[in-house]
Amino acid sequence: MTRAEAADAPDAGVLKTPDRLRRRASRLLSQLTLRSDRLITEGLARANATKWHYAVLASLQDFGPGSQAELSRRTGIYRSDMVGVLTELAERDLVERAPDPGDRRRNIITISTQGRRHLRLLDKVLDDLHDELLAPLCPAERDQFVQLLTRLLDHHTQIS
Repeated sequence: MTRAEAADAPDAGVLKTPDRLRRRASRLLSQLTLRSDRLITEGLARANATKWHYAVLASLQDFGPGSQAELSRRTGIYRSDMVGVLTELAERDLVERAPDPGDRRRNIITISTQGRRHLRLLDKVLDDLHDELLAPLCPAERDQFVQLLTRLLDHHTQIS
């Protein structure tokens, strides 16, 4: 348990965190992010995957083949990290690398049949993990929560 989690843990039914902290959206988002990251990271690890593996496979499935640079832009994974992610995925036959006919210095990455199967498994794993994360919310609240988070992220992405 981290210090932040300990501060929020109930002690004999009484929260230790001051109410003014529990009303701050930034703090709530930060605390939830910590818990969400741990839940997702551990859940994907049990499926022999990482968030980056999922991001690359999802990008390839949804947008088609791309170069390492394109995949980096699509997923937000640094180019230097992308090389390692693609090596891991290629070693497991989840993606295929082929020289770009238009520029032999770069590779085009494509999701393999096995990669598509693995992505479907990861989708199910993530669905279950999100059910666990969002358990206190009804389906309509979950949809609204995701819509609000998307709106906030889109706004802050546009201005930065």
